[in-house]
Amino acid sequence: MRVANSTLTAAAAALALLAAGCGTGTTPSAAATPPAKTTTPHTTTPHTATPPAADPGRATAASAASARYGAAARTTTTGSTPTQSAGAASQRCRTTGLRARVGRQDPGAGNRYAPLVLTNTSGKTCWVYGFVGLVLIDGRGDVLRTRTRRESVTPHRVSLRPGASAHARLHWTVVPSGHETRCPSSARLMIIPPDEVAHLEVPFPATVCDDGRIDARPMAPGASL
Repeated sequence: MRVANSTLTAAAAALALLAAGCGTGTTPSAAATPPAKTTTPHTTTPHTATPPAADPGRATAASAASARYGAAARTTTTGSTPTQSAGAASQRCRTTGLRARVGRQDPGAGNRYAPLVLTNTSGKTCWVYGFVGLVLIDGRGDVLRTRTRRESVTPHRVSLRPGASAHARLHWTVVPSGHETRCPSSARLMIIPPDEVAHLEVPFPATVCDDGRIDARPMAPGASL
């Protein structure tokens, strides 16, 4: 009888545990359900709220370019920037304190060269260091395929007094290559300064071939090539 009673007790305990795990009709399970329902949206919303490809507009293009170029620029700057001496610029130039323009295009045998100029419009001395991010935009406001290639040139910190400028040399080709039969024409250029997320936008009437490839050098002193 003791063996039988032990077996019955074990079986009853197993059934009780099974009922507790599957019990959708019991009061304790109903009471536990609301917290699960209220927490589920908070755990799933961040994964489905704004996928990168959902909005093809300029904001998404700027975010994508920032993620690609800004993160790399931050890594380079953090690891290579020398300590500032007294009287030198103590902070980098922010997008809100910069004005951008693309200088005169210099043609040559199917190639184009132009300076991308950043001017310090703030009231304080600041510095720029590294490479810019670029996004081509056509006349309808649509984003064009853009491939910004960093040239193998060592970057240096450029200190800008108020009103001073630095430039990055841009190079591209106007000759179709590979599968291309014609190259799209841009109307404007979106520019992300080194280390920044916010962007500037300037007129840029150009034909950029090789799938939108633009070779860029790091920022250098002055406004001309």
